[in-house]
Amino acid sequence: MKTIKVVVTLILLAAFSHAYAAAGLIAVKSPHSAKATMDRFEVIIKDKGLNVFARIDHAAGAAKIGKALRPTEVLIFGNPQGGTPFMECAQSVGIDLPLKALVWEDASSQVWLGYNDPEYLAERHGVPECSVAENLHKALAGFAAAAVAP
Repeated sequence: MKTIKVVVTLILLAAFSHAYAAAGLIAVKSPHSAKATMDRFEVIIKDKGLNVFARIDHAAGAAKIGKALRPTEVLIFGNPQGGTPFMECAQSVGIDLPLKALVWEDASSQVWLGYNDPEYLAERHGVPECSVAENLHKALAGFAAAAVAP
């Protein structure tokens, strides 16, 4: 049964994925509102025992200076159990940690959940063989798929 869940998760992730121009950014479509998508993602992160360090509402920030911005939020999260081994591969990875997820609504009202691919980060920091990156990649893909599931 667990294998079926993994396969379904990967299929959903592939179905909702979109190739974005930003190098290393994985983005998946969400059928939910931006707020609901981020709320779901945050609950998943907390349920998995990760720390949430901050949730930043860029649209609220824009409103403070009289500007309008479609819904755009960032969640900063992580755990020393994942981050420390990643930095043991290359301490410079610390510039990209803690992990971040971005939820935004585009001009056509489509909501997206995006995050930096840890495998891309490993390449960026010259440690493509770092097995931690692959494990984080799989975990984030699962979290994102669950957050955008109908």
